[in-house]
Formats: sequence, structure tokens, C-alpha cells
Amino acid sequence: MIHYYKTVQNVICPLEGPEPGCWVNLINPSDEEVNQMIDQLHLDAGFLRAALDEEETSRIEVEEDQTLLIIDVPTTDKDGERMIYSTLPMGIIVTEQNIVTVCLKDTSILADLASGRVKNVQTAQKTRFILLLLLRAANRYLLYLRQIERISSHIEHQLYKSLKNKELIQLLGLEKSLVYFSTSLKATEVTLEKVLRGRIIKLYEEDQDLLEDVLVEIRQAIEMANIYTSILSGTMDAFASVISNNLNIIMKVLTVITILMTIPNIVFSYYGMNVEHLPLPVFWFPLVLAAVITLITWLILKIKKLY
Repeated sequence: MIHYYKTVQNVICPLEGPEPGCWVNLINPSDEEVNQMIDQLHLDAGFLRAALDEEETSRIEVEEDQTLLIIDVPTTDKDGERMIYSTLPMGIIVTEQNIVTVCLKDTSILADLASGRVKNVQTAQKTRFILLLLLRAANRYLLYLRQIERISSHIEHQLYKSLKNKELIQLLGLEKSLVYFSTSLKATEVTLEKVLRGRIIKLYEEDQDLLEDVLVEIRQAIEMANIYTSILSGTMDAFASVISNNLNIIMKVLTVITILMTIPNIVFSYYGMNVEHLPLPVFWFPLVLAAVITLITWLILKIKKLY
């Protein structure tokens, strides 16, 4: 899918086709659309296909008059009632006349830019456009990290009541998401530090200040991801120990019950044998004997605090 946008009187407007100074947004393009962009905008085919690789890491590369910047952006998917947080590479290709974004799915970051929810977006000012997009991505990381923190706190309260594997599996999924976020953010930080040197993308004074703001947000997100990862890891270990301890308590109680129930069976089995000369072969004696031995065993177990 291909969309064209251009800033007209400080408003993002959709276009029918490419124009100088416009933003071209490619969402999961087909091979035909990729070839169309290569022919129309003379884009580097390697740049386009690299941006569509799910395993591509954050980096910046220059080839003749084109620059490729790949960053990881946060995404969310819904699996029933559960939110799944992950990252996805997004390519930004800068040419002499246009700026092109390439992504495998339509993220909320691109949707915010296209809908005009981000202020002061000028498609003709390519460097500033990139920095505003990066700032939006950093803010989205922070938003999702706060959501993960709230979800983990809610699951923790549920664990106090249920102590089931379901909640632990949900916490494991959140911890996995935090690892994805942390890895992607660190790679993005390295890429932005290269951009900050100003050797690859020309930076004006205002752009440099904005890029420094982006780096501050990225580093804050990295710190938050590391903190939440440590908290989640400690919480999972603690509740795993609690569940294991509760299981041991249950097994101890069941073992004590089994021992106490076994004593009457032994006594009744002995008196149920078809032999002569049993001591006191009357109805009440095995009942009293079983009750006395069971009581004594119960007292011994209680004194030794075995249950």
C-alpha cells in the first residue's frame, strides 16, 4: 500500500501521486509496488528490501545521493484479552527530493504523522521530519512501557489470590516484550549517536537540539525497560517460590492424612484375618485400638511440627 503526503500551509494533505518535497509512506508493499517506487523515485532496491526484512537491525547507511535509516518501532497486537508488545523495523529513505518510509505494518506512529496529530511537520524539511518521527517513536516506547508496568501490577495482584500458572505465563510474555524493547532501544541509541555527529545527515542548530531531546527520551526508555525487567524477573522468581512452597505444604498435609488413615486399615486388616487366638476378639476393641494409635500418631506429628 502506497500513500503520498505533503505539507500545505502547515497541514499534512494526501496526494494522488509523488511530488517534490512529499512524504511517501509504504505499508507492506507488494513486489509490484516496490518496483513502481524504484522506477518512479529511483530508489535503491537494496534499501527498499532491507527495510522490509523483519530481522533487520537498526543502522544508517549512505549510497550515492540516498540515505537509509532503519529504526525499530514499538508495536502492539491483541491475542484474545492479552496485549502483546513487540518491535518492528521501519526504514526511512532520504532522497534529494523526497522522504520515504517503509514498514511491514501500519503503526500508530505513522498514523499520527499522516493524520496531523504531530505538530510542525514539514515534509519538505526532511531532517526535521525524521527527528519528529523518531521523537514520536521514543514517546510511544515510553507509553507502552508504562502500560506494561500497569499490566504487570494488575497481574501481581491476581497472583496474590490465585497463584496459578496463567498469571506467571502472562508475566513471562511481558518480560519477553521488555527484552525486545531494551534490545531495540539500545540499537536505536547507537544509530542516533551516529546521526548526532552530523556527518551522515546534515543537522541545523534546531535539528541538533531536537535530536538531543530524542536521545534523552530513548535513554529514559532504556532505563525504564531495564528497571521493569529487573522488577518482573524478581516478581516471577518470588511467586514461583511461593507456588512451590504452597505445593510442598499441600503435599505435607496429604501425607499426614494418608498416614493417619493407614493406621485404622492396618488394625482392621489384622483383626479381619481368619485366625484364632486374637487378643480381645470383640467388636469394640479394634475400633478403640485404631483410635488410640491414630491419636498418638497425630500427637507425635503435631509435637514435631510435621504439619
